[in-house]
Amino acid sequence: MAYLPMYIENYPNMDTAFPLHFSVNRLDSGFPAHRHDYLELSYVIEGEGTETINGATHPMKPGTLTFVQPFQIHELRTAPGSILLLYNVRFSTGLFAELESKTDLRRLLVEADPSARPYHQFEGERAAAMRRSFDALYAEYGGAESWRKLKMTIMLIDILIEFDRCRQRAAASATTPPEPGAGGSGLYLDVIRYIQLRFKDELTLNAVADHFGISPAYLSALFKKKAGRTFLQHVHDVRLRHACGLLTSTGMKIADIAQESGYGSYNSFSRMFRERKGTTPNDYRKRSSGGG
Repeated sequence: MAYLPMYIENYPNMDTAFPLHFSVNRLDSGFPAHRHDYLELSYVIEGEGTETINGATHPMKPGTLTFVQPFQIHELRTAPGSILLLYNVRFSTGLFAELESKTDLRRLLVEADPSARPYHQFEGERAAAMRRSFDALYAEYGGAESWRKLKMTIMLIDILIEFDRCRQRAAASATTPPEPGAGGSGLYLDVIRYIQLRFKDELTLNAVADHFGISPAYLSALFKKKAGRTFLQHVHDVRLRHACGLLTSTGMKIADIAQESGYGSYNSFSRMFRERKGTTPNDYRKRSSGGG
């Protein structure tokens, strides 16, 4: 039977100059398996349960921080008799467009190591400090003071840095091997990550199939079975998501954005953008500039 996890493509504020959404969610019975082409941070405030990411399951309790990448499928289960209360931050890499060239930030946000554990359990004072960081970010998100967007960006980067430092320390001191599946095993997820890293290149079904040592027909069937969509549809989704981030978060020329997003010409980019978004890149930028 085909495995078709829920594919979530949109979130509030996605098509604005500040593509970030912060919410508090209550989960009585968890959330079904899904993936998305944006980034998501979650932090457990109350309750207990489990989360499965690319086949590896870890406990969820107060202090659990999870950072989910687009090539990861995750599912949440709430423990019987409990309610999971979570902070959820959804954002696009376009939020950090001006900083993307920074090697460490790019490694964390774009070139994520699939073997790195996607969560960390904060305890004691570190858990209390992380909770204060999320509380402060949430308060800033609901405010309207000057410097709000820049301050939120800095606060989010600070949370990501603390998360990455702590999981690196935990990995260095671990005496047991990583959980099976933590690295995103499975051909389909490996292909998803490959596209995520190389969408700016000339990606064709034949070239990607050759890279993984499989036939184009097999790769095509794999996408239809696992995602209910074609290989090319997925490539365009990733490219256009990146383009939308640049359109809303930078002043780059649209022709340059076309090149930066993997399109060989402005005309092909503009045509595909109109087909998938129902508007032109320029009108999309104008419409988004007043939001957030």
